[in-house]
Amino acid sequence: MTDSVRVAPTHEIGAQRLRAVREMLDAAFRGDFSDEDWDHGLGGVHAWIEDERGVAAHGSVIMRRVLHDGRSYRVGYVEGVGVRDDRRRQGLGGLVMAELERVIDGAYAFGALSASDEGAALYRGRGWEPWKGRIEVIGPEGIVHLPEEEGSTYLRATGGGTLPDPAAALLFDWRDGDVL
Repeated sequence: MTDSVRVAPTHEIGAQRLRAVREMLDAAFRGDFSDEDWDHGLGGVHAWIEDERGVAAHGSVIMRRVLHDGRSYRVGYVEGVGVRDDRRRQGLGGLVMAELERVIDGAYAFGALSASDEGAALYRGRGWEPWKGRIEVIGPEGIVHLPEEEGSTYLRATGGGTLPDPAAALLFDWRDGDVL
């Protein structure tokens, strides 16, 4: 069986398929996928794989603003990467990530994501690098340091570019729920 990846922006996916993606992610994250997590992955570009049982794998990339050393970057931020339990360890996550990386390479200064312990090996194996600097957010109360995000944030250079220097913090835009 050949697994083909479909790619589309949120507005072209349709309500029924979006519900199926959400149900798969709820199951894949074993109940640890909140309404805010879902909202974070909408409004960008989705990549997913379907089989005879429905949605087998999914991920999306959205635009985030990141300040670094006095400059604002448009960053392709990866969200909602999950694979249905019965299809894990079959390369589907890599197929989805390849499409998301293609989008990032064509539209953003660099890619960023927050990896779970379980997912980190997938990203490292694809050339994503753990950010070794400080992580901050520009929140309603001003700039807030997020030490709990340091070590789980990964970046990926695009098109021969270089990654930001970890001597200066990455300041992410604010959002409800998990900032990263």
